[in-house]
Amino acid sequence: MFMRVDRLITELPPAKKQDPNAAAALQELLGGKYGEMSTLGNYMFQSFNFRSKDKLRPFYSLVASITAEELAHVELVSNGVAMLNNGPEKPNGDMGDGGDISKSPFEAMEDIRLASAFFANGGGATPVNANGASWNNDFITTTGNVIFDLLHNFHLECGARLHKLRVYETLAADNATGREVCGYLLVRGSVHAHSYALALEKLTGVDIKKMLPTPNIDLSKIPESQRYLDEGSHRRLYTWSQDDYKEISGIWSNDEVALPGDPPGPLEVIEGIPDGGKMQQLQGVPAAFTPDYAPEEFYEIASKLYKASR
Repeated sequence: MFMRVDRLITELPPAKKQDPNAAAALQELLGGKYGEMSTLGNYMFQSFNFRSKDKLRPFYSLVASITAEELAHVELVSNGVAMLNNGPEKPNGDMGDGGDISKSPFEAMEDIRLASAFFANGGGATPVNANGASWNNDFITTTGNVIFDLLHNFHLECGARLHKLRVYETLAADNATGREVCGYLLVRGSVHAHSYALALEKLTGVDIKKMLPTPNIDLSKIPESQRYLDEGSHRRLYTWSQDDYKEISGIWSNDEVALPGDPPGPLEVIEGIPDGGKMQQLQGVPAAFTPDYAPEEFYEIASKLYKASR
């Protein structure tokens, strides 16, 4: 089972401007073939279907613990998409009775490539790719064959790295929100690719980690990745549990070290979860009926319920 914490896995800088086309690019990292929905779906169902969990515990624990992190990645990208779609917070932006909708509150969306994000979702994220095509079950591989599944996962992480680099290259240099999403995920995706390479090496003796990084670009060239490298995030794998999945130390440890080209140091297993960053709050847009025409009525009800819960 899963426990949810009301924090993002890392903190995102506020959007400087409304940038729905950049948000559409980030959608590829959410609902694309190699997006976070695919990594989550693959690892989650592989962990559910895993054979001989007790006998192959380190490998099961690896897939299971990374599953939990992928849930956090889905949440992170979704927040990044919504932040870029909605832009900077506006003073008293979510108060009032809806105002005059003839002023066209969504006028800026006229020429964007993913209009359904606004017409159907109020500027929110859904599991679709950059063109609005839905993520689907065909992207999931769960065969029951440990080596095949781990090899597929390695391929998936390398494909995800390729897409993150391409999306990063489409974002303007001043797009701090979108670039932070990419910079963080590039580091953590490298961790997952490295971990699957090590698992395959334990099982087969083949040094697959020699294929990393794929594609071959030094993350120190990505400014938004640098601080995560500096703090050692590229050397850490989390259990996402206080009591379970500690067996990953049999793979992500044992005198293993960071990949060549990354800041040096031993690999570390961290029991529990990352510290994370604050959860973003998206303002309502009364003129677009989010949450509704007269949101102050909802706020009054919610305030009473919140006080009653204390």
